[in-house]
Amino acid sequence: QVQLVESGGGLVQPGGSLRLSCAVHGSIFSANAMDWYRQAPGKERELVATITSGGTITYADSVKGRFTISRDNNKNTMYLQMNSLKPEDTAVYYCRRTGWNGSENWGQGTQVTVSS
Repeated sequence: QVQLVESGGGLVQPGGSLRLSCAVHGSIFSANAMDWYRQAPGKERELVATITSGGTITYADSVKGRFTISRDNNKNTMYLQMNSLKPEDTAVYYCRRTGWNGSENWGQGTQVTVSS
């Protein structure tokens, strides 16, 4: 049973920083492509960043230069460092794992609120 557990969300002022973590259990983590998504109230879920098993990284234009995705295969964990946060970054953030066979699993989500 594959399980993804996110942590690190919270309330932060505009311009602040947060680091999200996504721990993966029950899977060969190094073989997985990993993504961060987010969903704001009343909006569709959108892809924020991706890191492949080979380490290739892509970002949504809205977060380029502010967010950094990374992974630690020894800890079975993916991270999202978020700097210069804006109110429009407020959303529930989800991590997703895609296995070598195309199977997918999602985390439960962690709330990020950017407000003064």
